[in-house]
Amino acid sequence: MGSCPVVEVDDDEYAKLIRRMNPPRVVIDNDACDNATVIRVDSIKKHGILLEVIQVLTDLNLIITKAYISSDGSWFMDVFNVTDRNGNKVRDKEIICCIQNSLGSDACSFPGIGNSVGIVPSKEHTFIEMTGTDRPGLLSEICAVLANRNCSVAKAELWTHNTRVAAVVHVTEESTGGAVEDPERLSAIKELLCNVLRGDNDSRMGRMTVSKDRTHTERRLHQMMFGDRDYESTVVGAGDDKPRPQVAVMDCAEKDYSVVILRSRDRPKLLFDTVCTLTDMQYVVFHGTVDTRDDEAYQEYFIRHVDGYPINSEAERQRVIKCLEAAIERRTTEVSVTRSQPLPAAHDLCLAVSSIIVGSNPGVGDGAEDRRQTWSAFRRDEGFPREWLDD
Repeated sequence: MGSCPVVEVDDDEYAKLIRRMNPPRVVIDNDACDNATVIRVDSIKKHGILLEVIQVLTDLNLIITKAYISSDGSWFMDVFNVTDRNGNKVRDKEIICCIQNSLGSDACSFPGIGNSVGIVPSKEHTFIEMTGTDRPGLLSEICAVLANRNCSVAKAELWTHNTRVAAVVHVTEESTGGAVEDPERLSAIKELLCNVLRGDNDSRMGRMTVSKDRTHTERRLHQMMFGDRDYESTVVGAGDDKPRPQVAVMDCAEKDYSVVILRSRDRPKLLFDTVCTLTDMQYVVFHGTVDTRDDEAYQEYFIRHVDGYPINSEAERQRVIKCLEAAIERRTTEVSVTRSQPLPAAHDLCLAVSSIIVGSNPGVGDGAEDRRQTWSAFRRDEGFPREWLDD
């Protein structure tokens, strides 16, 4: 008698099958709360699912005022109280339909990080990701290098923190309006930009990568800043009395969890920033509570590492604290530029933006005068437009 063949099922395919058999359930309720729309999400649990749900809501510019997070065994249950940017309940049928389609059973599974609401693969742009040392005029120098290589800057998003900078720039071929394809040209651009991004007396070199695939920009900026270790130092300017976020990490030995408690000023996308950081650090949120009132936010999470263990050393605890503090603070120097004017005007805008950024980053700009002179000479040698030569 012949034996039956053994069919090996890939873990990923098996997980997809289970999710299709148990599709997410989404309930949007405008009657349960007086001042917010209540969104309930039930689904099979997988790593990163909490971030994906929050990302969908924040990409729709919804404000999460309260959240209750719970996962029991293999099941995930969340409740979010949300409003629009004006503090009103969500009654727009298009937005409600978008939430249902993105999170509900019609989607079969939650969207991947690179395919959230409003984010689709792009064939028109080349995406340049950069990290380096922040200083006065950096954004204008980046735009100038790209313009000199006949690249148009369609959009740029930039964060600075602790004298470090991360940027995602969308560029196109000036002559065709499409993505930049020539590998030799991209290599030359990379060499120039890495030189621009290199700081004075800094052991960390500037980095640049090129991609044709669009990812979620804000998550990439968090990942780039984290990879650049912007959390390792804290720069506090003289007379800077702005309150810093309070982060505590404690043990919950009887339940074998680590408890993370955060208090900070409330702002849009704060929940996304903290959950994004925990997820990218490979922690799983099993239970949590989020509450905001009077411009203050309180977040409490019961977490374990993906290996099933809680935080088990003082060094790891301090690292989590520093990374969460950095995640909360990065958006205070968030800059987004979309080009809608001829490049010299965009260049002037970049100069102004760079000055604003430096003003909010004390300690940035050491050796700036020498670099400014070097940069001016470089622009003259490269034949940049006359109106760009004097800053």
